[in-house]
Amino acid sequence: MGLDDKLKNTAEDLTGKGKEATGKATDDEKLEAEGKGDQAKSDLKQAGENVKDAFKH
Repeated sequence: MGLDDKLKNTAEDLTGKGKEATGKATDDEKLEAEGKGDQAKSDLKQAGENVKDAFKH
């Protein structure tokens, strides 16, 4: 996994956490769900990259 991919995944995860927290604070269920979705996408991408890395070694 390249450093660029790691940074993008981390940024997406942090953005998702921010959206989730904002959604909870403002009682905006749609924004909260969007944040959780962003985090899930980031986790999935990270897992895929880990699998690719494992096969490279």
